[in-house]
Amino acid sequence: MKIKILFLIAAMFAFGLMQTSHAQPRHDKGVFIEYGNPFWNEIQKSTNEYYSNQTKKSTAAKDGSEAASDFKMNFDGLDLPQNAADFKQQWHNEPVTQGWTGTCWSYSATSFFESEIYRLQSKKIKLSEMYTAYCEYLEKAKRFIEQKGNSVFAEGSQGNALIHIFDKYGAVPLEAYSGKKPDQKFHAHEKMYEEMNSYLQSVKKTNSWNETIVLETIKNILDSYMTPPPAKFNYEGKTYTPQEFFSQVTKIKTNDYVDILSLLQPAGYWKKALYDVPDNWWRSEEYYNVPLDDFMKVVKSSIKAGYTISIGGDVSEPGYYSFKDVAMVPSYDIPSDYIDENARYFRFSNGTTTDDHGIHVVGYLEKNGTFWFLIKDSGSGARNGKASGYYFYHEDYIKLKMMNFMIHKDAVKDLLGKF
Repeated sequence: MKIKILFLIAAMFAFGLMQTSHAQPRHDKGVFIEYGNPFWNEIQKSTNEYYSNQTKKSTAAKDGSEAASDFKMNFDGLDLPQNAADFKQQWHNEPVTQGWTGTCWSYSATSFFESEIYRLQSKKIKLSEMYTAYCEYLEKAKRFIEQKGNSVFAEGSQGNALIHIFDKYGAVPLEAYSGKKPDQKFHAHEKMYEEMNSYLQSVKKTNSWNETIVLETIKNILDSYMTPPPAKFNYEGKTYTPQEFFSQVTKIKTNDYVDILSLLQPAGYWKKALYDVPDNWWRSEEYYNVPLDDFMKVVKSSIKAGYTISIGGDVSEPGYYSFKDVAMVPSYDIPSDYIDENARYFRFSNGTTTDDHGIHVVGYLEKNGTFWFLIKDSGSGARNGKASGYYFYHEDYIKLKMMNFMIHKDAVKDLLGKF
């Protein structure tokens, strides 16, 4: 009897220790701040000066270039990461800006493939993001013609678009093609896109579906804003075509890369699925759809094992703040314990989670029992904080707001084996 009583007392004491040692949940608050985007202001100013003889439409409200009262998460008193150097990093090229363009998909995925080249071959190569974007515009225009205007023609795309471009057009090092005109500081595609889209809409209105003429016109518009890509170029003492450079120098095997998705679907998990967003303009159904717990486990295990990740999702939340370099989910939005596949899909289905930005996961930090990701970001906001070109993403933000990622198949072979 005494033994039973002593055991009961010990168990109660242990339970008490567990209760007192368990971390209390955060109770976050919001704050009104004067929010702006200084680096975006610099991009606008430089671009407006470059096109000084033309009238520019301002997108200040969209991109946050003007200071405005905004309701953001209050980060006071939180123990946040402070420096990118504190993270365990996988090799990647230095962050670069995408300027006034909607080409984050090309920048994030290009950075990812640069890291893959280094991981597999120990080669440090800087690829041209704009060569891919140039070719992508041609492919979008071609599909627009084939579908008689029933295809999305926009600046955005998915990171896995690079696989299709690499296979058809090859790749080019940055030193051989920047895409900028002389004296142009930042890439700027707003006017170029408006001109191309206006032309394609006129083609649709008049049923002028002559592919040769349409593609030649699109190419002429591209060449008036960007420099024409090279048919051949020199690299480290040898002459290559883009296709030769891709196969002989980068040696990337596009079949080795897969896209992982985690979204509730009528067909369920463990099936390939359509990622139904506008940026999936070619309507790919090659997304491996997995449960959210599996999604998060492999994101964490992969970055720890030496793989980097091209990932995409939503960056328009009150806990996403460029001047603190952080992305978090406030408890007043949803407490951490309640973030699951239902909360995730609810936001996707009602449009509060959108596929609006592509980024590159390049490192991690385990801090006070929390997993943080180091994010390389080409967007203008990433230049406002102390960690220029980077963000620090809390694991909850990935779990709730990042929808899919591209990775080498070796990192997810256990998942793929279930399909």
